Amino acid sequence: MQASVDSARLAEVFAASPVWRSFSAVVETGSTNADLAAAARLGVPSGLVLVSDHQSAGRGRFNRRWEAAPGASVALSVLLRPPTSVPASRWLWLPLITGLAVAGGLRRAAEVPAAVKWPNDVLIEGRKVCGILAERVEPSTSDAGPAAILGMGINISLTEEELPVPTATSLRLAGSDASATEVVVGVLTELSEWFQAWADGADLRERYAAACDTIGRRVRVLTSPTESVTGEAIGVDQDGRLLVRHSGGMTAFAAGDVHHLR
Repeated sequence: MQASVDSARLAEVFAASPVWRSFSAVVETGSTNADLAAAARLGVPSGLVLVSDHQSAGRGRFNRRWEAAPGASVALSVLLRPPTSVPASRWLWLPLITGLAVAGGLRRAAEVPAAVKWPNDVLIEGRKVCGILAERVEPSTSDAGPAAILGMGINISLTEEELPVPTATSLRLAGSDASATEVVVGVLTELSEWFQAWADGADLRERYAAACDTIGRRVRVLTSPTESVTGEAIGVDQDGRLLVRHSGGMTAFAAGDVHHLR
């Protein structure tokens, strides 16, 4: 059985890329993030891309289990080694720019109105089409430096009956017939541009605020099962934390489930 993503096509498109170096596409694996984390510990260089049609042990944020019907989505993970000059605090931006890259890539390749909900959920008309998990991995047998593993699970052709929750969607349900290869090309193109800007030290606050659908909205941020804050999302700070103005003042959130309010 052949993988839905054409790795040879990826290698052709990104032959001159300063970011992407190696491409692999498989039909199934346990977790693309776990596979690349293992490679990172062995000192594999930056720029490795792994795509799978199905993963049986995928994870989302907060260790939530993530699994979709075989062949109906793509699990895309990349291994990047940021320059040593990048301070550790800026690593907090990596999940955010990954969300922007996926949204931009879906708009580019699938012509759908993809948007980002802070920090990095990618939505189409309010329904989730992609989840993202970013992890930092320290080397165990080399001096290659820490690696960032950025994982994306994109729903390609899930039907309504196959959706894991009613609030999810897929590119097919959004009216797109873009191939998995086209989608991955679009996402990698956008991610390359965002990663280079981030690595160069660019101030991304205004660009993120302009591209994130959460900013400017009235929101409720759940900080625990029993606690929440309601207010207006007005931007992000230098560490990518969501700034919410509310009756008690201003709060910067580094984590929390965000709900857009009407």
